[in-house]
Amino acid sequence: MQWKNGDTTNGQVVAGGNGQGNGLHQLFRPTDVLIDKETDSLIICDWGNSRVVR
Repeated sequence: MQWKNGDTTNGQVVAGGNGQGNGLHQLFRPTDVLIDKETDSLIICDWGNSRVVR
């Protein structure tokens, strides 16, 4: 979820939300999340699919 300007009641889903699976739009057992401030990217380690998603 992403919340803007301290608004904790209206968030936006930025990752997940498509159920579990192996499609490019899905995650399966994500284990870690990183934020790369240089590229303004969210990086997810998707253990179940053996991949890293940006």
